[in-house]
Amino acid sequence: MSESVEAVVGAFVRAINRQDVDALAELMSEEHRFVDALGGVMQGREALRAGWKGYFNMVPDYSIAVEETFCDGPIVVLLGTAQGTYAGSGKITAENQWKTPAALRAFVEDGKVSEWRVYADNEPMRRLMARAG
Repeated sequence: MSESVEAVVGAFVRAINRQDVDALAELMSEEHRFVDALGGVMQGREALRAGWKGYFNMVPDYSIAVEETFCDGPIVVLLGTAQGTYAGSGKITAENQWKTPAALRAFVEDGKVSEWRVYADNEPMRRLMARAG
């Protein structure tokens, strides 16, 4: 069981790293729940499809580098870093790049990610957004 759960989460991460919204949606349960680092919650596959699309417009090169993976039944915890470039102006520039340690928790049911929870310091991105005004 854990191998298939890890495979689903691995595919989810690869879809994020390709900024492939359709692949992400295909891997989400219908009632998929996303919890951001500040505790904000979005729910529902179609709401998250729109949410990821908007995020990839803002951070078009967003990616996750996984360094360690821990699996316990339907739960997978990933430790690593998240990084990208804030492109609020529509342009990717070196001064708008950021990178931060991240922990991610996935809950998988019936071969789909039913919850994706992010634990990361959002301050680097918030500073870039504030500077861009």
